[in-house]
Amino acid sequence: MEELTLITPTFLFSAISLIFLAYTNRFLAYTALVRNLKEKYLEDKSKVTKAQIDNLKKRLRLTRFMQLIGVASLLICVVTMFMIYIGWQLVSVVLFGIALLFLIVSLSLSVWEINISSNSIRIHLSDMEK
Repeated sequence: MEELTLITPTFLFSAISLIFLAYTNRFLAYTALVRNLKEKYLEDKSKVTKAQIDNLKKRLRLTRFMQLIGVASLLICVVTMFMIYIGWQLVSVVLFGIALLFLIVSLSLSVWEINISSNSIRIHLSDMEK
C-alpha cells in the first residue's frame, strides 16, 4: 500500500467545496419555493400544490442530509491530514477511506434527490393533463 501524503486528502477539498455550493444553492431555491407554494396552498388548497409541498419537504430533508454527510467527509479529511502529520499512517488510510465513502453516500443521495426533482416536475405538469 502506498503511503498517504498531506496532499492526498486536500484533493477532496475543492470537490467538496463545489458540491457544497451546489447543495446550498439547491437548499436556498427549495426554501424559497416552499414559501411561495405555502402561500399558494393557503389561497386555493389544491391537491397538486399540496403534493408539490410534500415533495419539496422530502427534497429539503435529503439536501440537508447530503450536506451533513458532505461536512462529515470534509471533517474526516482534516482529521486524516492531522493523522498523517503526526505519523499515524494506518489510521490516516482508514480515515481517508471513510471520508471517500461519505462522499460517495452524499453524491448518491444527490442522485436520489434529482430523481425526486423529476417527480416534482411531473406533479407540476399533471394539472395540464386534465
